[in-house]
Amino acid sequence: MVDFVTESENKTVDAILDRALQLYNISSAEALVLLQQREPDAIASIQTTADLLRHRQSGDIVTYVINRNINFTNICEQHCSFCAFRRDDGDEGAFWLDTAQIQDKATDAVQRGATEICMQGGLNLQAKLNGGSLPYYLQLVKTIKDKFPQLHLHAFSPQEIEFIARQDRLSFSYVISALRDAGVGSIPGTAAEVLDDAVRRVICPEKLDSATWLEIVGTAHSLGLPTTSTMLCGHIETAGQQVLHLEKVRSLQQSAINNNYPARITEFILLPFVGQEAPAPLRSRVGRDQPILADTLLLTAVSRIFLGNTISNHQPSWVKLGLDGAKEALKWGCNDIGGTLMEEHITTMAGAVGGGCQSVEDLQNAISSLGRDYQQRDTIYRPVGVEKMAPIGIRRN
Repeated sequence: MVDFVTESENKTVDAILDRALQLYNISSAEALVLLQQREPDAIASIQTTADLLRHRQSGDIVTYVINRNINFTNICEQHCSFCAFRRDDGDEGAFWLDTAQIQDKATDAVQRGATEICMQGGLNLQAKLNGGSLPYYLQLVKTIKDKFPQLHLHAFSPQEIEFIARQDRLSFSYVISALRDAGVGSIPGTAAEVLDDAVRRVICPEKLDSATWLEIVGTAHSLGLPTTSTMLCGHIETAGQQVLHLEKVRSLQQSAINNNYPARITEFILLPFVGQEAPAPLRSRVGRDQPILADTLLLTAVSRIFLGNTISNHQPSWVKLGLDGAKEALKWGCNDIGGTLMEEHITTMAGAVGGGCQSVEDLQNAISSLGRDYQQRDTIYRPVGVEKMAPIGIRRN
């Protein structure tokens, strides 16, 4: 993919944005032209276009979800170069939650109004102690769903599914079906990082490759499990590799649409790199500890323009950007501000400034400060607590 913009290509910015506003899918080459703009007027036009498309594709209501994050272990077989969360068994700070601890966290979440538990963890080889990895993960699901069947369980990334399948020599479809039947309601689209294997060989060489991530997410859609989608951005990847990632995500969603799969990608989330406590080699190579907000906002806008026709819900990461940064992203194409989380370890341990919890009131106040209405939603973007309301994203006169 070409990774620079010529003077003649700069002249096409207005034409690209005009096509986007006519709801055409722009090409990868056109997205690259937009992403590499540096002139303030051009960037302002990209922001305006992204915000108009957000208005048309998702409406003006900003949504949020009341959820709790549970990281059940930080013991992990892998050594990703951006991760300050992982530990080896026996290390100081290593943990592996037991059933009672998980139940306590779920109980607290319900008492605080949560409709969702988001559960992910390290790839802990000790999960094989009880006859294979899959029974352990099924027990995690059972621990929550037996006590709180009403909770939506958003759990186990494509990397965790690959880990279970590899350890137990099972197919991806078998693992996903077993988790679904046990009570998993959707799958986080994390571990995507950047869907370019040249990048992955540097930042996460032990992780599943791009094709496997896409295969697992596509299999989940075919089996009726919705997923989210993410990009870890702002480290060593180029603009061209960012666009390639967007292209693969859009193609994956289009495949689910074309094949009439029962589930699809529900949202797209940018996860800017936080390097303050990350392993030294990547931190030194990137040369900074915190995300560059301006770069993240431009990528946010281009993501809306490129993906919005197929993925209408876009969310910033207040954990990585801080609540003020997330508020700003709502002006650049995002229509959702995320969840309360209640506790967050992975990004917080990397040195993020956003904290690990937001109250409902904080999220609502952030949205209201922009002059926009807010609405609680569930994991798959259905309104919560409002009877006979139009589906989120559909404007009412």
